[in-house]
Formats: sequence, structure tokens, C-alpha cells
Amino acid sequence: MNDSTAAVGAGRTVIVGAVRYAELCGRGRQLLLDHGFALVENETTVPWTPTELHAHVGTADAAVAGVEVFDSAALAAAPELRIISRLGVGLDNVDLPAARSQGVDVVNVPGGNAEAVAELALGFILSLLRRLPQMHDAARAGRWDRYVGSELAGKRIGLLGYGAIARLLASRLSGFDLGIKAYDPYADRDEAARAGVEIVSLEEAVSDVDIVSVHVPHLPETHHLVDDALISRMREGTILINTSRGGLVDEAALLRGLDSGRIAGAGLDVFEHEPVSPDNPLFRHEAVVTAPHAGADTKEAYDRIGWATAQAIVDVFSGRTPAHVAN
Repeated sequence: MNDSTAAVGAGRTVIVGAVRYAELCGRGRQLLLDHGFALVENETTVPWTPTELHAHVGTADAAVAGVEVFDSAALAAAPELRIISRLGVGLDNVDLPAARSQGVDVVNVPGGNAEAVAELALGFILSLLRRLPQMHDAARAGRWDRYVGSELAGKRIGLLGYGAIARLLASRLSGFDLGIKAYDPYADRDEAARAGVEIVSLEEAVSDVDIVSVHVPHLPETHHLVDDALISRMREGTILINTSRGGLVDEAALLRGLDSGRIAGAGLDVFEHEPVSPDNPLFRHEAVVTAPHAGADTKEAYDRIGWATAQAIVDVFSGRTPAHVAN
């Protein structure tokens, strides 16, 4: 570090709402410190509440955001804020137009966690097909029950969305010798075909497949994309995976699908309301495998994303336009 490097952040404060930042994003954190920024970090293991965020944001020049909510009220309390650098991809916790109206850049890291999320989706698929949670519970309870599962080879999967995560999942699934269809109105059909993926309509993507995996962004037009009507088009015994956003799946409809047997199992990293309540009725089904919105939680993903989010902050205060300005 030299004097000119340290001067970039001198007298400027970065608030870090993301949890376990020092532990998981050491390279990115050090980059900010080397450039002279003062850090105010969330030292708990849970996201900041609106009250806690408002207590810090008034003195912030920049923010490394986890899942705390930067709505219009939070932004109005942040007169010096220049950039919100999202430690991840999703931006549904940030009011993008309100940020732009205040001259605040909002950046994220597209593809930074794609490998991690794709691998978790694959893990859900294998766990449900081979009934690993049931066997785990049985063995720990002293029961040597040998649950009969199914093989992934020869199955068919429908991907809802064909962005970075879905493409990586398709690549990893290709080694299992199975058929892959995808719904994405913006996909390059020729590129998909070269990867062995057929681009089809939404209805075609969920019909006549064994597995449906959700990978679309959560927008007003995609809210409850997976509803009673779409589930009714699935085959009896379909497995549903959602590693994108909870609001994409109508949980009441999913519960009805599980109760009827049309949905044989679900792998859910995300829920409509998080943290999810332990009395959520989905948990009464043994064929529901869950994770606490942990798709991006690998050491490698945190290192990549932590570095990129820190670099975006350095860029802004060095007079450069950061990569991936979302607003």
C-alpha cells in the first residue's frame, strides 16, 4: 500500500451488513482497508434489522450489502452514500429507482455465485432421488432401513430460466445422460442446442419431465410462476427444485402438489418468507429437503464476490465506473 492508494478511502466509511464478512471475504476486506476505508461491520450472525441499518447508514459513504433492506426510507437516511455493492446477485432488497434518484450506484456480481448454486441444485436432485435424508435419519436412529431410490441417468429435466446458473447446472447434468429442456424467452437457441438443451415454452418445460428446476429472476411478472396451474401440467411424481427466490413458487400450491403426489419431492433453498417458520406446513413432508438460503455459501464464491464488491467501491472513489451497475 502507498499513500495514493490509501488516500482513495481516507475519511470514508463503508458499512458492511453482510454477516461473517471478515471470515469469508478476507481478500475483499483487505482491499478496502488497503485503500484507507474505515469499516463498520455487522459482527452478529443475522442480518441487520431496518433499525440497525438506519443507525449506521447516516454516516456511510458506501455499503457492502447482504440481505438487509435498502428501501426508500433507508436511502433517505443516507445523504453521503455513493454506492451499494451487493455481496451476491439478487437485488430485490434494494430500491433501485430510489437509489438512482439519489445518485447511488447499485452493483452486484452476476455469475459470482453461479457455480455454488448450480452445485447445490444438483445436490438437491441427487438427495431426493436417492432419498438421502431419510436414510440419514434412519441410520442415526438405529434403523438399518434401505430406502429404494431412483437413478438420475435417463431422466428428463426442465429448467425454468437459462441464465448462468441454469447453464452450469445443464453442463454438470450432461454427464448423467439425461434429456434437458429449458424455458427462457431470451435464450440463444443455437447456443443452447450446442449444449444439448432444447429451448421450449413454459408449459413444455414442465410437462413430460421428471425434474423441474427454477432459475428465473423474481420480478412482478414471475411472482408465483410455479402455481396450481403450472403444477397441474407436471407429470405425477415430478421433483421440484428452487434455488432462485422463494416468491417464484406459490407455497400453498406446492403443498397441494405434494399432498396429491403430483410433486414427489422438493428441494428448497428459498422460501416466500425468510427466515422460514419452523411450523411451515411444507416441513411435514419427508420428501422436502431444505437449506437456509445457502446456495451461494461456498468459500470460493465468497472469495470471488467479496473481491468484486470491494473493487467496485474502490472504483467509484477512484473516479472509475464500476462493473455491473444495475441501476
